[in-house]
Order: sequence, then structure tokens, then C-alpha cells
Amino acid sequence: MEPRIQYAKTEDGVSIAYSTLGEGLPLVLMFPAGFSHIQLEWEIPTMRRMYERLAQNRMLVRYDSRGCGLSDRDVTDYSLEAHLLDLETVVTCLGRERVALFPSGAPGPAVIAYAVRHPERVSHLVLWCASARASDIFAAPQVKGMLSLADSDWDLATETVAHSVVGWSEGESSRQYAALIRESVTPEAARAAWAATSEIDATALLPEVASPTLIIHRRQLPFPTVDAARQLASKIPGARLVLQDGDSMGIAAGDWEAAAQAIDEFLGEGEADAESEGLSADIVHTILFTDVEGSTALTERLGDARARELLREHESITREALKSHGGSEVKTMGDGFMASFSSATKALACAISIQRAFEEHNESAEEPIRVRVGLNAGEPIAEDDPGGRGDLFGTAVNVAARIAAKANAGEILVSNVVRELVAGKDFLFADRGETELRGFEDPVRVYEVRWEEGD
Repeated sequence: MEPRIQYAKTEDGVSIAYSTLGEGLPLVLMFPAGFSHIQLEWEIPTMRRMYERLAQNRMLVRYDSRGCGLSDRDVTDYSLEAHLLDLETVVTCLGRERVALFPSGAPGPAVIAYAVRHPERVSHLVLWCASARASDIFAAPQVKGMLSLADSDWDLATETVAHSVVGWSEGESSRQYAALIRESVTPEAARAAWAATSEIDATALLPEVASPTLIIHRRQLPFPTVDAARQLASKIPGARLVLQDGDSMGIAAGDWEAAAQAIDEFLGEGEADAESEGLSADIVHTILFTDVEGSTALTERLGDARARELLREHESITREALKSHGGSEVKTMGDGFMASFSSATKALACAISIQRAFEEHNESAEEPIRVRVGLNAGEPIAEDDPGGRGDLFGTAVNVAARIAAKANAGEILVSNVVRELVAGKDFLFADRGETELRGFEDPVRVYEVRWEEGD
């Protein structure tokens, strides 16, 4: 079965060609501008086998960025915003709540920027031979030498680039890929796209990545070096690093099956949930609310800029805990989060992780962040909000919010429903008795979770 090619139009009027193959969680694979032609790629046997392998357990999505392949060629804007616009257009057309992103090489920094801007849409990041700075690739002496050929001998330039990317031992595949590059882009467009891409730097954004991240890199790759991969792994919270032997950036080259298995394992945990396409009201959700104590007074005392800086720290810590425990961020209210879990045990473990993380943060922070947490479980109503994002409503949600409001800073309060769902697990509770909640006639029995080490 061959991929289905379709078109999507960006807000600035550029037609982007994209293809889909398989069913399940969308995995969007991206190549650098000028190295992409979604129709001709399918005719190269090694790439075809790779695509079929990737599509075995999910939907593989490929697209040609502006200026190359089957997408509009008559363009001049290759900036970061243009890259993000192309990606956002394709993601929107897929009609799925969340997608996994798989950039190869130079698109890595732009994709990292997208993941930071849209954490609710990115289920996973798989960074292949990537770097935080595109200049780590384009400024390498070997690349400069190859690109300089584009001014004098385009055929030789494409042959050299293709052999370098695919591998010098991959004779026929390299020749086919060189022909693909020549068909995909003009020398002028390639130079413009590469020059703009080389300026994209996502280094400062790495600590803000909230999506689970897998970094796969080849040890002998001359550019970007393995040190660039280690930098990604050390600065992206919770990232995993897989190093393979080899000196080729080409995904289909070398020990591709080992890489495919690593990707399968990494994506496997989230694919079943992603296939449900959003929040469902047919299952019991455990709803978690966080709230920063005294956020209004904090803003008045510190000013808007400093207070917003602290709230960003709150967002980063909370999102990392949600990611680590399988929580789905429903929405953020500026000084608090609403999240949903399919498991009460995971929700409670996440709440404890959040409080412990803030306790550790406050030990050395000049300005502490004190958070209250509340949880309840039930069958809420699932609807899209005005922005098209999934949201949860109903009594189960309202009770969770009211319980959170009853907590003190550093506390975790839960309803009796949550306590009963985790019966037999290693959680300690203190009975806080029947508690009246605003808007509800009947009181609710509330329990405090004893999460501190001394408890």
C-alpha cells in the first residue's frame, strides 16, 4: 500500500504536500528542506522499507516543507516561523489531538520550539541525529565544503551531500538520493533555506520541553557530534539517550532495526491513549488540580515580570511531573493546572511528586512557590472548548477544584472516592472529616495525603 498524498494550505497561502501511511498514533517524520520529496522517497527501496517498518504500529506522516518536493516552490520565507507554520498546518489537518514528532537532523531546533509552544499537542519527541543549534550542522567544515559546491557544480554537490548523509558504502541508494535532491529543490532555494535554517537555535528552550523525549544518535557521526546529543539529553527534562555505532545520518542506513525497536518501545506507552483522540467520558477519570497559594498577592508584591517568571517555574515543574506519571494536561489557569489520569494510583503518585519537587525547589529558592493540590474521581463530561481543545466538565471536576481550594500550601487533599480506588497501595491518609464545599449541599469526606518523608 502506497502513502496517500494530500495538500494543506498554510495561513500565508503556501500549499504543503503531505502523506500518510498506516493507522494509529501519528508519527510526523521531518527531513531538512531540500532533502525531501514524499513521492520519490517511496521509490528508493531502503527508504520504502523504513517507512513500511515505521508504519507497522502507527500512522507515519511525511511532508515536504515549503520550497521543496511537491509543496509550493515559489516562496522566499524560510524563517523559524515559516517552519512552524508548515508543521502546524499539517498537524491540524490530521485532525488528531496529539501527535509524535520525529525530526531528522537540521529540523530538530524548530521542532523543539514547536513542542515548547504546543505541549498539549506533542505526545512524544524523537530527535534523530539532531542538535539544539542548526549551526552545529551547517557550520561544520565538512558541510561548508559540500555546500560551497552548490555555487559551481550542483550535480557534484548533491552527489557529495547524498553520499555523506546516506553513507559512502550505500552506492545505489546514495545515487538515488542525490537524484531526489536535484528533483526536490533548486540550488537557489536550497541555499536560501539552508542559510535561514542555520540560524535557528533552541538551546534556551530545552529545559521547557514537557513532552517525553527520545534522542537517537550515531557515535561516529561527524556532524552534529555526539556531544550535541549529550547536551540535548542533559537539558531536556527526563530525556532518554540511545547511542548507536555508525557515521551516517541516514535513518535507513546502518542498524536501522535496532533504532526502530527503540522507537517502538518509546512510543508504545502513549499510543493506546493517543488513539482515543482526546478525552473520553466513558471511563473514570481521576482529576487533579494544582493552585499556587497567594498568586495575586505575589504579583502585587513582585510585579508582573517577576511573578510570571515564578509561575513559569511552577508550570515547568508541574508538567514534568505530569509527563513522568502519564497525566494529561487539560488546561492551565495561569496559577494552576487541571489534569486528568486514567489511573488513580498514577494521579496520586504525581501529586506527591509535585509537592516533593516544590519542596526541593523551595530549599534553595529566593522566592518559594507553595502549591495546594486536590483530587477527585468520577465520570465527567468531555467536550471541546471554544479553542477546539478537549476539556472536562461536570460534578467530578467541580468537586476536585473545590477540594483543591480547601488545601493549605504543601497539602494534597483527596475525596473518599480516590482513597478507595487506591486501597491496598502504599499511600498514607489522614481523615479530615466531612467538609462543606462551595456550591454543594452535601458535605464531602476529605482525606489528607501524608507525603513527607517523615510520614
